[in-house]
Amino acid sequence: MVLTQRSHIRRPTLEDVARQSGVSKSTVSRVINGEAKVRSEVVDRVRRVISELGYVPNQAARQLVTHRTNAVAVVAAQPENRLFIDPFFDLLLRGIRRELAQHGAQAVLLFLEEPDDYTRVADYLGGGHVDGAILFSLRPGDRLAEIVDRLGLPAVFGGRPLLRDGDPVRHGQAHVDGDNRGGARLAVRHLVSLGRRRIATVAGPYDQENSAADRLAGYRDVLGDAGPPHPDLVQRADYTRQGGADAMAALLDRHPDLDAVFVASDLMASGALQTLRERGRRVPEDVAVVGFDDLTSIAETTDPPLTTVHQDTEEMGRLMARLLLAREDAPDELPDGPSVIVPTRLVRRASA
Repeated sequence: MVLTQRSHIRRPTLEDVARQSGVSKSTVSRVINGEAKVRSEVVDRVRRVISELGYVPNQAARQLVTHRTNAVAVVAAQPENRLFIDPFFDLLLRGIRRELAQHGAQAVLLFLEEPDDYTRVADYLGGGHVDGAILFSLRPGDRLAEIVDRLGLPAVFGGRPLLRDGDPVRHGQAHVDGDNRGGARLAVRHLVSLGRRRIATVAGPYDQENSAADRLAGYRDVLGDAGPPHPDLVQRADYTRQGGADAMAALLDRHPDLDAVFVASDLMASGALQTLRERGRRVPEDVAVVGFDDLTSIAETTDPPLTTVHQDTEEMGRLMARLLLAREDAPDELPDGPSVIVPTRLVRRASA
């Protein structure tokens, strides 16, 4: 096997950029590093020369000077196959990647599926490979929250990271979340306003991130005004389409007279609608259905189109990245454990 010999064409250097731009090497470095103390016309000229010459900064040298990798770990406690078929995670990752890219940073995606993954991910996070971490879909009491705390790594969580005993977020940890409880209240109040009286819910799993608990709490908040909802009207599922279909079947078996259902995700709601159709129930005439997330690729294509609670998932991803970058750049200027709660609103379509 013969290896092709590398070309010895000389690569442009920092000195070449400085000479052609008519500025010092330190000024070129400040432009590359995005420092503010450079006149805008100089920045434009240097960037134009960089583009013309095809200059690529020496990342290894930059890291030695700045102690930054310009890489962020995005850690998902989800099976890899689910992450890439669920539109919610696609939008969330898109927001994270786009915001990081605007700041010249790269996302490194890590998965937590097996118990041994924790040691691997912890070693990677502590090895100086990344400047910070964005972590989402962690379950209550997930030890990764304690790991990043111990490492002193800047981190932002998607959803509220709770300890095993249900205490609030740990000291210094920031998070971004949707208004899950408030959004669930909007959904159930809407069903009540339609005159529905036997309102069931397909909730998320017990061991899922705290969004499942918050959405179930919002359901109970509204129905609790007329007395606690019957426990048989609550069915847990796993945030998948099939899980929603199976949960809807179980609810109908127990309560064939139910006339409405709040489903804790659009993906599960699409499965619930399938079951209702197979059982001969008309939507919304017999059973009104409301979902959560407003994933238009699902909500606008179900039969009938799905009334659901909207949260800006891509913006949530952007906010996670933005908050992490702020914590990296000025950690002493930010309060401990800042949180950003993204508002929700009801989007009415034909299902309720």
